[in-house]
Amino acid sequence: MSEIRLSNLRRSFGPAVAVRDINLTIESGKFVVLLGPSGCGKTTTLRMIAGLEMPTSGQILLGGKDVTRLRPRERDIAMVFQLFALYPHMTVHDNIAFPLRNEGLPRAEVERRVAEAAEVLRIGHLLRSRIGGLSGGDRQRVALGRAIVRHPQAYLMDEPLGTLDSEFRELMCVELRRLHNRLATTTVFVTHDQNEAMALADHIVIMKDGEIQQSDTPERIHRFPANTFVAGFIGRPPMNFLTVEGPVVRAHDAVSLGGHRVEVPTALAEAGRATFGIRPTHVRLDDRGPLPGIVQGVEFFGSHRVVSVDTPAGRLNAQVERDSAVRPGERIRLGFDTDHAVLFDAASGLLVPSRTTAAQQGRH
Repeated sequence: MSEIRLSNLRRSFGPAVAVRDINLTIESGKFVVLLGPSGCGKTTTLRMIAGLEMPTSGQILLGGKDVTRLRPRERDIAMVFQLFALYPHMTVHDNIAFPLRNEGLPRAEVERRVAEAAEVLRIGHLLRSRIGGLSGGDRQRVALGRAIVRHPQAYLMDEPLGTLDSEFRELMCVELRRLHNRLATTTVFVTHDQNEAMALADHIVIMKDGEIQQSDTPERIHRFPANTFVAGFIGRPPMNFLTVEGPVVRAHDAVSLGGHRVEVPTALAEAGRATFGIRPTHVRLDDRGPLPGIVQGVEFFGSHRVVSVDTPAGRLNAQVERDSAVRPGERIRLGFDTDHAVLFDAASGLLVPSRTTAAQQGRH
């Protein structure tokens, strides 16, 4: 068992609080991503799990054992850093073998594990090469190899793909997910890149200002964001937010956006003042749509276009077909797939539950 449990974990640096009393359980064998903007506390949390940072208060359990005050080498974890931390004067083989030799394992066992890791990562042909001549992607594989040979209880990865270009990063996402599927070892991965998180994670923990904003599967976070921060952080382009005029009252079948009535399919909970949220993929060009607007910009992404539109309720983005002929300055009307719309409380920014939301969440 390699479950990781954080209880009331806090880290302060003088008056500044980096992590605010978080509680989190990372299930054994899961690939969990800590996601958020710079300064949100994700790396500090990872470093506390690793033992590189001592918590101000709280508890860390690894496999049911209290490791809060143990040194890193006593925690049975392996860590992969953004800058690889490899030994440039050594060969690939010796870099991977280094932690095993430090543990005093027999030579035959060291060679067996190095060969096994090299096969998994497809770097067997590089074992006699020196690190200095390798590409960034190959260096990352070596760093991963040095971690996986140890067979630890958990892998901790601190933005390991951050220095790679986009092509290598996409390739390494596939490699990391394949590797995890094979090893099934608990993995905690830190990133600020939502694409990495969505591609890799069984479970995403979104952080802001040292606090957990939402902890759930990628699908549920995308469909039911806990608040406007999560909704705006996840998705490219992010979710659209439009101000609802007047209070939202139970049993109404529509909301008013900029003086225009937009029907909603299910009775909504009472929300007082609310914000209407909908993703660009659920906004469409519709000559009979309820909301008028003027096109401000059009971006081409190969498979589709994203149209930026000024409306009486505010600016929003719509994802349309690649062959759409809409142009800046054009007056258009917009329709919505409101089965996928959500409401947020205007004051708190929290998701407002509705019967639609509850029913759809219950089906997951």
